[in-house]
Amino acid sequence: MYPSEKKIDFAFYQNQIKKAQLIKVTGLVKRVIGLLIEVTGMPTFIGEVCQILVPQEQQPVLAEVVGFRERSSLLMPLGELKGICPGCSVVPTGKPLLVKAGNNIRGRVLDGLGQPLDGKSLDGSLISWPIDNRPPNPLTRLQVSEILVTGVKAIDALLTCGKGQRIGIFSGSGVGKSTLLGMIARHASAEINVIALVGERGREVNDFIRHDLGEEGLARSIVVAATSDQPALVRLKAAFVASAIAEYFREQGQDVLLLMDSITRFAMAQREVGLTVGEPPATKGYPPSVFALLPRLLERTGMGEEGSITAFYTVLVEGDDFNEPIADTVRSILDGHIVLTRDLAKRNHYPAIDILQSVSRLMPEVTSPRQQKLAARFKDLLAVYKQAEDLINIGAYVSGSNKKIDASIRLYDQMVNFLCQEAQEFSSFEETIAGLESLGLEET
Repeated sequence: MYPSEKKIDFAFYQNQIKKAQLIKVTGLVKRVIGLLIEVTGMPTFIGEVCQILVPQEQQPVLAEVVGFRERSSLLMPLGELKGICPGCSVVPTGKPLLVKAGNNIRGRVLDGLGQPLDGKSLDGSLISWPIDNRPPNPLTRLQVSEILVTGVKAIDALLTCGKGQRIGIFSGSGVGKSTLLGMIARHASAEINVIALVGERGREVNDFIRHDLGEEGLARSIVVAATSDQPALVRLKAAFVASAIAEYFREQGQDVLLLMDSITRFAMAQREVGLTVGEPPATKGYPPSVFALLPRLLERTGMGEEGSITAFYTVLVEGDDFNEPIADTVRSILDGHIVLTRDLAKRNHYPAIDILQSVSRLMPEVTSPRQQKLAARFKDLLAVYKQAEDLINIGAYVSGSNKKIDASIRLYDQMVNFLCQEAQEFSSFEETIAGLESLGLEET
């Protein structure tokens, strides 16, 4: 062999020839029942994206394979069903749904499939990233050891979060979840925010971006929005798309903040999909696939081998029942929970965080013994006051009967004022701890 000659890897080309599709396989729509499209005549796999060619329409309708029945493939649309009829050609793409990721999507608003909603095209330099990935190997994850400052005094002082922690925000409707998410998104000490709005009203998406997030927050964020009028599969994919984008930046070694509102509507979307393909309803109408899918999604965030994804998931509890199936399942998976109560919201106490019902499981790992001692004393006095509140309000408690109750009465107004915070107000971690120290908790 002459020195200038290069060895040709024939095995590579043989393998490519074997993979090549010499015949284009297409299927035909057999029937459509509700949101379920039955297609015959083509081999597919679960999660494969197919194109349905609709007469008199320039763009094909995208659909995803969600199951099989005898020799037919069952698809659900990633768009409108309008115009689809029996006999429409269906072309399998041979790949699952991918999303474009890269630094150039900062400040952008995307739909549930990762396509731009803001009227601007995506940069051609972005790379394709799979949306359905496995969680990191638990043995290769780094330990949570650094504080994530949210700028919210009640969280930073008493429910301190670490970078790479996963937290649930539990509340009923209209108690202030979105406002709290906006406060965290604007001020949290993360390099980039990825915000998923799953099943929100169309008006609320724009309101959240303009008022809760603001221009400064949007500049360091990527918003993925799938409104309530979108097909169930699109709402479902929005959560996976946002998680995949967050994973991309974590792979670059960055500290990412993922905010998802709400995990309950994600579960409702999967319930629609599961019931449509024939799953039996189990707990409160939710099929088994919902409870299998939740850990698959939630375990993808957290620490990686290099970067981190700190995740806040809102959970919309039905009828203010904090023990309903979705809330109970999510709470058991995550590393802590923040509970917002309607009772506090009625008193104009915002953010309406019930400190006594909330917990950060990793707070002892990232805070000093001094802060832990002050936080424990704060909660102790607040709990004592709550227990004696009825007696205090009717004047039945006699001062001097109990030292702890006396201390809680003396400090109660100061503690409540410390927990309250305006939506636009920011408190640095140093200011928050100084405020906690100034309450004089140890002097009582």
